[in-house]
Amino acid sequence: MTLSQSDVNHYGDELYSALVDLRTVPNLRDRVPGIDITDAYAIQSRMVQRQLDAGQTIVGKKVGATSAAVMTLLGLDEPDFGQLLSGMVYNDGDTIKLDSLIQPRAEGEIAFVLKHDLAGPGVTAVDVLRATDYVVPCFEIVDSRIDNWDIKVVDTIADNASCGAYVLGSQRTDPLDIDLALVGMTIDVRQPGDTVGELIATGAGAAVKGSPVNSLIWLANTLGELGIPCRAGEVILTGSLSIMAWVKDPQTITCEFGGLGSCSVTFE
Repeated sequence: MTLSQSDVNHYGDELYSALVDLRTVPNLRDRVPGIDITDAYAIQSRMVQRQLDAGQTIVGKKVGATSAAVMTLLGLDEPDFGQLLSGMVYNDGDTIKLDSLIQPRAEGEIAFVLKHDLAGPGVTAVDVLRATDYVVPCFEIVDSRIDNWDIKVVDTIADNASCGAYVLGSQRTDPLDIDLALVGMTIDVRQPGDTVGELIATGAGAAVKGSPVNSLIWLANTLGELGIPCRAGEVILTGSLSIMAWVKDPQTITCEFGGLGSCSVTFE
């Protein structure tokens, strides 16, 4: 770690203010000489703590940059993680106001809901499946507080892994009943007045570190080294199955997962 605690607080407070004020700030990597991943996670912790101080609660965690293409883009050799807060939660069919976000993009994901704590190191696929209550289709609405999505690894980590909001589907599936690596996904978008959506993305569970289960193994073991468990009742977003879809206009987007059901959200 290269930053002082006062610098960590300054940049964490800056990102929190950008979140509250619905604005962006210049990327950190060009403004903060020597900033590293440890600094970025410290800034993330400060930004999250400001949200907790304002009355929110942690309801889960997310894994980001799970595909090889995104890791290459961000200069990562492993994924990153962020914290999900109570103000981010939406349900299948809900409407999200576009003016409540800054520069949103939508990702279709498989979310795990835990029935037991999961704490590394040493977590295996068997441990993940035993600890999981159910899986559901999910949209993660990522939303960067960095100007024009001009991000590399330290920028997105500091900005709580670009968390914005998430939408959970209503169909609950036991992960033992399906091979999550083989689950196929489609995303379509429907403009106001349209009766049929337009296909904009496809993907499969294997795009997420070979399987979404592997994503949760990585998260549990990585957090375990920091003394942080994934707790019973938490929602874990395991990473996007396809490219991110820009959300700029009023529209309804739907993701369909083979064997898992669907999830839909409207922006207006």
